[in-house]
Amino acid sequence: MSASKQSTFAQRLKQARLHVGLSQKELGIQAGLDPQVASPRINQYERGKHEPKLETAERLAQALGIPAAFLYAEDELLAKVLLRWNTLSKQQKRELVRLIEAAPEK
Repeated sequence: MSASKQSTFAQRLKQARLHVGLSQKELGIQAGLDPQVASPRINQYERGKHEPKLETAERLAQALGIPAAFLYAEDELLAKVLLRWNTLSKQQKRELVRLIEAAPEK
């Protein structure tokens, strides 16, 4: 399946996993999946064959250190912000929100 035909979730999951440098098995185990099925399950999610329940998606996001919203972000710029969100200090987050709020609405 081409990247354009894959679900947003599948693309974002793989992007985040590679960003933090985890194998599929490592991610699955850290998210609480049985070690015997961790790698194949993550592989199925990344190929778009299956999409996990929200609870599992939240555990995957937690294991990746990202907001769960990143996994569903269709907008590329928003996805970039969400991917970095948990690495920002509270002050940086406040500054970013201030910049956004100060921007004129279109």
